Amino acid sequence: MEQKRIRFGDVEESKPRAGLLKDASAKPNEKSAALAAAIRAGNVNITQVNQEPMDTSTIPDVKQQELLSALDKRKKAKAIIVPTDDTEVKAKLRELGEPICLFGEEPATRRDRLRNLLADLAEQGVKVDKKEEKQLPQKIVVTEDTVWYHEGLQELVDARYWLAEYSIPRAMARLAKEREESQRPGAEKAARTQELHKKLRKLANSCSQVGDDRPISFCQFSPNSKLLATASWSGLCKLWSVPDCELVRVLRGHNEKAGAIVFHPQATLSLSPSSLAMASCAADGSVCLWNLESDTPIAELEGHYSRVSRLNYHPSGRFIGTACFDCSWRLWDLETHTEVLHQEGHSKPVYNVCFHPDGSLVGSCGMDACGRVWDLRTGKCVLLLDGHLKNVLAMDFSPNGFHVATGSDDHTVNVWDLRRKRCIYTIPAHDNLVSHLKFQENAGNFLITSSYDNTAKVWAHPGWTPLKTLAGHEGKVMCIDLSPDEQYYATASYDRTFKLWEKEV
Repeated sequence: MEQKRIRFGDVEESKPRAGLLKDASAKPNEKSAALAAAIRAGNVNITQVNQEPMDTSTIPDVKQQELLSALDKRKKAKAIIVPTDDTEVKAKLRELGEPICLFGEEPATRRDRLRNLLADLAEQGVKVDKKEEKQLPQKIVVTEDTVWYHEGLQELVDARYWLAEYSIPRAMARLAKEREESQRPGAEKAARTQELHKKLRKLANSCSQVGDDRPISFCQFSPNSKLLATASWSGLCKLWSVPDCELVRVLRGHNEKAGAIVFHPQATLSLSPSSLAMASCAADGSVCLWNLESDTPIAELEGHYSRVSRLNYHPSGRFIGTACFDCSWRLWDLETHTEVLHQEGHSKPVYNVCFHPDGSLVGSCGMDACGRVWDLRTGKCVLLLDGHLKNVLAMDFSPNGFHVATGSDDHTVNVWDLRRKRCIYTIPAHDNLVSHLKFQENAGNFLITSSYDNTAKVWAHPGWTPLKTLAGHEGKVMCIDLSPDEQYYATASYDRTFKLWEKEV
């Protein structure tokens, strides 16, 4: 088919052009005459080219060939066997001389990169050894030199056996006590609970004392309920008499903010005054051990390189747990003053650590908005307490053995059931973060909480209804504690004071 190329030049408004337009619908002979007249006038230029019919089937489509080639390459790549284990993928990339990991590359993307590399090699004619091809889908054989966990010390193995032997009889005794309690008449238990609630509603402030020049971060009663220990941001720890709040001793050993001070479970009861009776921690990572006679530490636990915010004694008194801002918590054997366990598992700093009444479990919580329950006898994390929206700062086990409470920066307290492995109740406890909480020590019939909203509260269990609000501090309430004889309550505050609360006569 002959094609003509027509170029239009400047066309003046003249009669020939008007005639040309007018004759657009004329007959073929008339069109030819009009076109010849237009060419003679110079208004139409037609290049005479000897054109032949063009066969498009003989001209190769480069783009189409590229697409077909890419599709064929993709089909061949899918047929290549590529290992699914990321370790094997990295090993194969190393064999090929390629980087085993690119910035921001995920395992699935790395596997696709290996597949494409093998496809390119196959296209270039490089053959992969058949023996290697058969070994690709196989898993790596685990040898004796393969390390999957941190190798524990023999001291840790011995400690786990000792903890198992210690906790099992205590668990049996606790269950026997609960069975005995369940046999009591319901009317008797209701009357006892009503009397307890009546007593709690009558709590009133009995003593207020300026404890330091800096905010008081922690307080705890001694096992005989006759002493109160406080820790301050000045680095000083102090012992006070109860109930007259007279200063007994100043403990000097920390150079930074003291985070907590706790009593040995048998201090002031069966231990001698010269024995290890207390432990304290500070923001510089120091952990000091104290007796009841000296104002300087008798020993220190060295090994922390970040802030130690809280620590707690194991019910046996042999071990102590520390919460560290290096995203781990540690277990120390106080008989040898050595670290037997350095447990990781949190993604952010660990703020608090507490032990189960039986001594079999330990709970940890921190800035990753979750808590964890660990089995000390096996080292496994048996339960993840994931339900808070912000930092979890407080945690405590109930004496009944299956309830645990966590307090958070989201102003709530979550109560968890270890048997059901879930949160059973959320208490909208305060108007600010919950700084500390504690169950009633013997029966767990109520829960006390402190908060940065300048108050502390008492909650009934079960039901979780508020029984009493302890208001009186002018600053944040940093900590709250209950004396073992349940006669006194202590609150420590940012306003540099601590207060004692007791039943109003």
